[in-house]
Formats: sequence, structure tokens, C-alpha cells
Amino acid sequence: MKRHLLTSLAAALAAALLAPLAARAADNEPPPGFVALFNGKDFTGWRVPEGDNGHWKVVNGVIDYDAESEAKGDKSLWCEKELGDFILRVDWRIKATPYTNPNVPYILPDGTHARDVTGKELKLALPDSDSGIFLRGSGTYQVNIWCWPIGSGEMYGIRTNPKTAPDLRAAVTPRHQADKPVGEWNRFEITVRGRTVTVVLNGITVIPGATIPDLPLRGRIALQHHGGKDAQGRWNSPPSLLQFKNIFVREL
Repeated sequence: MKRHLLTSLAAALAAALLAPLAARAADNEPPPGFVALFNGKDFTGWRVPEGDNGHWKVVNGVIDYDAESEAKGDKSLWCEKELGDFILRVDWRIKATPYTNPNVPYILPDGTHARDVTGKELKLALPDSDSGIFLRGSGTYQVNIWCWPIGSGEMYGIRTNPKTAPDLRAAVTPRHQADKPVGEWNRFEITVRGRTVTVVLNGITVIPGATIPDLPLRGRIALQHHGGKDAQGRWNSPPSLLQFKNIFVREL
């Protein structure tokens, strides 16, 4: 009996030690029906901004960014593959929030900003980092990643456009705040079919289906750069201090 117990304990200990290794080995391996856009080793299939100087990099199987690209133009990381209709899965995590954003709005369910009794918009000062997934070739059609109370997954470029119709503004505003705490991994599943976008974050549908009339029918995705520093080397806007992995797509 004692020998059997020791053998069982040893087996359980070995399984516990090997489990993290198995989980890491599974990273960047696409599930059935999907293909990997990121191989976990290098930027094959991606376009690093010209003059970036190593700020977008691959570290231990993840895309790591420090928000300090030295590129003169667009600093975002673009996938070279052009997509039409697709389901995209992306794991992401915010590494740190060194910048306090003094202008985080209180967003109402219809996508407008709450105001006080004088009509002034309510603003919150919160630690913040900022990035997102560009859809079909344009930052206008971005699924946001950040620390706002409304949660990640909203389409800021659509919601804040004064020309956006009220029903569409509400449609691109998250129904739930589904983010995990800063430092933990999150998972987007973004479905783009025709001109309709659906966003699921950590298994919760935050955008159940927003039809965007001017969404291009084809284009590339990108991981967004955001942030900058002042002359004293201090962040002057929320930086995209993020990591990404498990970037998989299924074309529809």
C-alpha cells in the first residue's frame, strides 16, 4: 500500500511539473479549422515597421512590444495576409500601465458620454495602456484593447465619429466588461462576415453584431501601436505595452 501511494504521488508530481510545459508547447499551434498567422518564432508573414529598431520583437513565443518603435511613419505591426470574411482568435495581455489617463470617459450603453448637471462630460483618471486589432486594412475599424471601464472590444473609431448613426454607435459599444486584470492573458474571437463584426472576449460576447456600412470587404489586420513620450522621457499618452500570441484565423 505504501509503495502504491508513493508511486501515485510521484506520478501526480510529474504530471504537475509537465503540465506547464505541455501548455507552452501548445501555444501558437492552431486548433482544427484554423491556421496560425504567427509561428511563435519570428515575424514571418508580418511587416515590421521600417526603422522600428527592434521594439517589436518575439520573446519566448509571444509578440512583445514596448511602445517605443522608432519608425518614422506607421508604427503598427501589419500581417501580410489579406482577409475577407474570417474568424480571428488572438490572445493578448497588457504588461503594465505606467501612464495615468486623466480623460477616460464614462460611457453609457448607447455609446455616448455621461455628463454632469452642467452638461460637462464626466472624466475619470485611471491607469491605462492602449492597443487594438485593426480590421481590413484600417485603424478606423479597430477592436480596442485598453483599461477603460467600458472594457476592451469596442470600436472606438466608429463610436466616436460624429457622423455615426445612434443605432450603430450603440452596436459598437461593449455590452459587458469582460477583461481580466492587467497582466493576465485575454482572448479575443472576432468574426467579420460581410460588413458585420462580432466580438467575443474571454468567452463573453461584448459586441453581438455591428453592421458597419463602409467597412471594406477585404484587407489586412494589424496590432496597433499607441503612445509616446515627452522631452523628459515620460509617457504622454497610454502606451501599447502588450504581448500577443495564439493568432489564428479561419477564413469563411
